Amino acid sequence: MACNSQSSFVHGKSFPTSVTSATAPKRSIYPSLIKCCRGRTTRAKAAVGGEMVLRTGDAVRRSPLPEETAVKNSGKFGRFGGKYVPETLVACLAHLEAEFYLAMDDAHFRGELETALRDYVGRETPLYFAQRLTNHYKVGVNGNGPEIYLKREDLNHGGAHKINNAIGQAMLAKRLGRRSIIAPTGAGQHGVATAAACAKLSLDCTIFMGSQDMERQSSNVLLMKLLGAQVKVVDGKFKDATSEAIREWVGNLETSYYLPGSAVGPHPCPTIVREFQSVIGKETRRQAMEKWGGKPDVLLACVGSGSNAVGLFHEFVGDEDVRLIGVEAAGVGLDTGRHSATLSKGDVGVYHGAMCYLLQDAEGQIVGAHSSAVGLEYPGVSPELSHLKETGRAEFHSVTDQEALQAYRRICRLEGICPSLEASHALAFLDQLCPNLPPGAKVVVNCSGRGDKDAAFVFQLNQTSTQRLEALLN
Repeated sequence: MACNSQSSFVHGKSFPTSVTSATAPKRSIYPSLIKCCRGRTTRAKAAVGGEMVLRTGDAVRRSPLPEETAVKNSGKFGRFGGKYVPETLVACLAHLEAEFYLAMDDAHFRGELETALRDYVGRETPLYFAQRLTNHYKVGVNGNGPEIYLKREDLNHGGAHKINNAIGQAMLAKRLGRRSIIAPTGAGQHGVATAAACAKLSLDCTIFMGSQDMERQSSNVLLMKLLGAQVKVVDGKFKDATSEAIREWVGNLETSYYLPGSAVGPHPCPTIVREFQSVIGKETRRQAMEKWGGKPDVLLACVGSGSNAVGLFHEFVGDEDVRLIGVEAAGVGLDTGRHSATLSKGDVGVYHGAMCYLLQDAEGQIVGAHSSAVGLEYPGVSPELSHLKETGRAEFHSVTDQEALQAYRRICRLEGICPSLEASHALAFLDQLCPNLPPGAKVVVNCSGRGDKDAAFVFQLNQTSTQRLEALLN
């Protein structure tokens, strides 16, 4: 994200991170501009791009302020999305949007991107028929059942779908003359992808990562450093790294580019990420036609913040006969409060500059997310997925940590493929889905990343479980 506006947002200037009373935190910045409360009325002149937000219960009304700046394209998906940012960033985001569409209309830019996706990223990725996994589920339904295909995003350079967006945005940043790239990462896959793209394009790269995530994803931290990135540790998890990355960018609007990997944030960020990730769905449509002469019956993807899901789903949103299923992390259990099931258990609010479903308490304060998969630990979600949920076009379910771990082991043993724990959540939902599908139904699961990064964690859990079992038996 770059800006040519002469205005700047002073680092440390007070903007409410959570407006639930007349008292605002002393230090805050744009990422957490407003979280609208449930069960009470909150009125605040917050830094939301010139809007007054009034929330009563679950109803949200907005009245323009005198200084409101008109924006032709608000980036809304129904009532979700938008630009809830200080006015100092409105011009910056508008400039980014204009430059993005100019680039996508530029045949030379598109040609360079296609070449990079083919020769550097390794696209297109296979649509792989998982024969043994298919047979596994057919056994449970009298020898009949669906056919399961994996969209092998784990085979991309860097081991995940994240590089699709990272290389595109890095090229956009270079086109805009920005040499300094700032990006947050959770599981480290976006950090690795961004570091790789910056190395290829000779750009400076700074990655912000939560301290808790770094402990669990140490191999990706090493990769980022080997690729030349500066990795800055932030106390907490991905949401905290995101806030700190944006704080850094806001202090250097004229020289830096904020490169998000998640389909969240103020417009045009979710749209840009979605567009660069939509290659997944476009390839899937073409490959399905080549393999069986039709469309998939079901598309299945894990959902954290939503980038891999919108990348697969977007191409098929207009195909009403294709089921779109997102799978969130139920963590320890939906009733325990230790989960990341934003669309299943969240409420509507505003976070990191956009309206979406959000994990929050009765006072409108952010509730920490939990999952065995670091990449799914985010309290918000894509505004586009929020809209697909509200309209009923997509359905969303959840699986627990234990179910995801079982799916991880199952795919390793049956297919010789090591999926990420994030993708394992989608694969785990096959247990619930397959018995209810007609024979021969075509199911495409987005294998969004490879699980090398999770192997030590899974192995450690296996050892712990074995030791506990042995202790019980003795």
